[in-house]
Amino acid sequence: MGPGGADAAVRKALQMGADSGVHVVDEALHGSDAPATAQVLAAAIAKIGDVDLVLTGMASTDGGMGVIPAMLAEHLGLAHVGYVGELTVSGGTVTCRRDGDAASETIEAALPAVVAVTDQINEPRYPSFKGIMAAKKKPVRAWTLADLGVDAARVGLDAAFSVVRAVTRRPERSQGQIVTDSGDGGTKLAEFLAARKFI
Repeated sequence: MGPGGADAAVRKALQMGADSGVHVVDEALHGSDAPATAQVLAAAIAKIGDVDLVLTGMASTDGGMGVIPAMLAEHLGLAHVGYVGELTVSGGTVTCRRDGDAASETIEAALPAVVAVTDQINEPRYPSFKGIMAAKKKPVRAWTLADLGVDAARVGLDAAFSVVRAVTRRPERSQGQIVTDSGDGGTKLAEFLAARKFI
């Protein structure tokens, strides 16, 4: 789901080994918040039909809220497991490992399920030349809200429960001070720390 140029991400997934792709693109989606995004993605998954496992990342790069996987599972009526660093599928069950600060959990869920993985799940493979060429022949379907049966009045900026009002850059950090040690580096370091009341 994204604007016109977002199909490049779908193509990259095809280059990395996916069989086919879907790009949900519609002008009415601009400004959609997390609930609307989950609704649209759930409609697309339902249209694909007969899925065993829905894999998502933990958070998007734009909003970074991390709530879409759980909302998606709710819309689809499926089990949801989040923060997964390792998973295996056997028969009708997905077994997931989730690492915490003090312990690791092993969680099993019946398939179909929605599993949100961390960046620890694997090392993504780089597309090979063969994969890049093969991806050109793989289908990417473009679906609109009408294709999914989603009412445009329920998505987009006007329907959003939360709206980003402003985005500002963080101030640039000042460059650190480099001290060349010519025998008095320890003294200079101590003076630096003392001047800032660290010691």
